Amino acid sequence: METISGFGRRLCIKGTAIRLRAGYLSLLLLLALPAVVQAQFEYTTTNGTVTITQYTGGGGPVTIPSEIKNLPVTCIGGRYDYMEMVGSWTWMGAFEDCTSLTSVVIPNSVTNIGDYAFCDCSGLTSVTLPDSLTSIGSEVFAGCCSLTSVVIPNSVTSIGHSAFCYCSSVTSLTIGDGVTNIGDSAFYYCTSLSSVTIPNSVTSIGDEAFEDCGLTSVTIPDSVINIGDEAFFYCPSLTGIAIGNSVTNIGDEAFEDCASLTSITVDANNPAYSSMDGVLFNHSLNTLVEYPGGIAGSYTIPDSVTNIADYAFSPCRNLTSVTIPNSVINIGDNAFSASGLTSVVIPNSVISIGDRAFSCCTSLTSVVIPNSVTSIGDCAFGWCSNLTSITIPNSVTSIGNSAFWDCQSLTTVTIGNGVTSIGMGAFANCGSLTSVYFEGNAPAIDLSVFSGDNYLTFYYLPGTIGWEPLIANRPAVMWNPRLEPGSFGVRSNQFGFNITGSSNLVVVIEASTNLLNSTWYPLQTITLNGNPLCFTDPYWTNYASRFYRVTWP
Repeated sequence: METISGFGRRLCIKGTAIRLRAGYLSLLLLLALPAVVQAQFEYTTTNGTVTITQYTGGGGPVTIPSEIKNLPVTCIGGRYDYMEMVGSWTWMGAFEDCTSLTSVVIPNSVTNIGDYAFCDCSGLTSVTLPDSLTSIGSEVFAGCCSLTSVVIPNSVTSIGHSAFCYCSSVTSLTIGDGVTNIGDSAFYYCTSLSSVTIPNSVTSIGDEAFEDCGLTSVTIPDSVINIGDEAFFYCPSLTGIAIGNSVTNIGDEAFEDCASLTSITVDANNPAYSSMDGVLFNHSLNTLVEYPGGIAGSYTIPDSVTNIADYAFSPCRNLTSVTIPNSVINIGDNAFSASGLTSVVIPNSVISIGDRAFSCCTSLTSVVIPNSVTSIGDCAFGWCSNLTSITIPNSVTSIGNSAFWDCQSLTTVTIGNGVTSIGMGAFANCGSLTSVYFEGNAPAIDLSVFSGDNYLTFYYLPGTIGWEPLIANRPAVMWNPRLEPGSFGVRSNQFGFNITGSSNLVVVIEASTNLLNSTWYPLQTITLNGNPLCFTDPYWTNYASRFYRVTWP
């Protein structure tokens, strides 16, 4: 019998002249099965354990064996492949780009799934992760766009960078209560994910961890200390966020561009943050951290606020107006960028306007900058396409790079006498800009500052220095209108006077009835020709007193 069974397998392969009982045939098939399964994998052995480095099977449903050659399979890893297209060696996950893989069961022997292990398995619909698993590497399931459900067992302590990013079909996610760290971009672009429970074991939520997800509400448990930059950025369906009592750091843009967000609440025992009317502040209420992007209309910032944080109102497209109190000293970078503001009055307490503070506010038509401001940051008002008139006060010493870049509706600018530095491209591509009035000496400017402003003329005051007929390839003209003494009086029943100045100067005659509480109204715009011109006011008798002044448009 032993002799027959010894070469019976060989005879069976050829068609068998010897009959074997059914029991023996089944036994032989079972003995052969591990060899078939093992043939689907390439692997390495280290210290008596197996790491799978490449799957070579045909796809479909796959069950990974718990042992190969009596050694436990503990890791699903990868290998370096030479990529001729880029001419270099690239790490490839064991199942990476296996688009025919539809499901996978990972055995309880596996403790680690390495980087890219199942990356871009676009046909993968389900995966079973074992209770033995302790870590999930970077981009393990990235791009598995057919995956619908994920259950991370309690044994897992960390979820790697981009582990499930672009899993756009995931609707159900369970994070085990052993996880302490949710890595950067871990669930980025899980657009079908509408809810998630973050367990009390988690202490850190990484940068972009849930960016561009379909989440509708989020509760941050008391265990969480850190919320990374852009952690919940652009979650368009997110309406509310509840922050626990242990969060001491919230990164930049953590809840930015959540267009439906109307409320951010904070546990009363939190030592670092607080909320008022759904708006996020630091604990002492002197820094406004985040204004929910779904709140429409106007908002009055509390008097306790001294600092408007970076990205605080960005991009609150439904915010039409804001009242900034005299307590505010600093407006941070991107503070109001891409918001719906139509006008803004900056109080005289503000010292600095940060980089891109009002950039891309396309509805903004007017801005009042007070004499307290000393610096205007890079791109502070860049791409404000409807901004028409701006005055830089004497207190400002520097205007940043591209500060008013591409303000296509800007026609005139007045620059105070304190400005000594104007950054590259500060007023570039302002195609409607025709007049810049300098109240001080000629600043150092290069060709880039007014690049693309092809119809621009500089005007400067008598007694200032450093001016040439051409500055940065633009004509510079002294702004010297004069009211001629002795010309004041009534002419043909109209009060008038003569005005003179350099040719082609454009001046505006304004009038007021009260110099103490003056409101000035434009009466007439005149283009001078080098000779005295007569201005007359036919309505002068309608007022008990009337005062006049000459200014620029």
